Amino acid sequence: MHLRRTALLLPCLLFSAPALRAEYIVMRSGQRLAVSSYQVVGDKYHVQIAGGFADIAAEDVVSIEPEEVFTPVPKQPEVKPPFRVLVEAAAARFQMDADLIWSVIAVESNFDPKAVSRKNARGLMQLLPETAARLGVVNIFDPQENIEAGTRYLHDLLQRYSGDLALALAAYNAGPEKVQQYGRVPPIAETVSYVRRVKQNYEKSKTNPPVKMPDAPATGAPAMPNAAVTPTTQPRTAEVH
Repeated sequence: MHLRRTALLLPCLLFSAPALRAEYIVMRSGQRLAVSSYQVVGDKYHVQIAGGFADIAAEDVVSIEPEEVFTPVPKQPEVKPPFRVLVEAAAARFQMDADLIWSVIAVESNFDPKAVSRKNARGLMQLLPETAARLGVVNIFDPQENIEAGTRYLHDLLQRYSGDLALALAAYNAGPEKVQQYGRVPPIAETVSYVRRVKQNYEKSKTNPPVKMPDAPATGAPAMPNAAVTPTTQPRTAEVH
């Protein structure tokens, strides 16, 4: 056969394919055998494959092809969603869970930094002007200021309600006065829906329990109560549905 004659015409001295490049031995059967090196010995190919060596009759070989060499695609840097860096910074400052803050923003403003509600709550975390002023906010529509103040306010509420997330969210939405009035999540449709939606978003984002709240404020943070609490997704009092 032509391939056999070609093989026999090759020098009887052993020669090897370049050791730094893998090859494919293409067989008549259609099989492609990846080899790291090969030598022609008479009418056979002595090949190195994964796991050892093998001899292949030259007449069974259709061709030898270089293995395709692809330039690795550089790993793209992780691109975080808009405002995520600000959320993580504020969460770290007040030792809050960034996913909780993220869930609040998603429900409050759907990430619109210019959002204004019918009750005049403003910005990403929908702060009322009087609340923002009390928290030292200069520009309520500035994403960083808004997130910092909203995170601090939610932190304060979690401490106030001993980590009860449902009560803290209800107070964030309807005001602490309403929570105090009813002693539970106020039976206000908007507030009940709000608490449920934030908790659902938060729980979907978590595979581990929320981190503990701080015993003391981070360096440079405004003074806050020292009680350490862990946010709980189950309310201590019954929700009204």
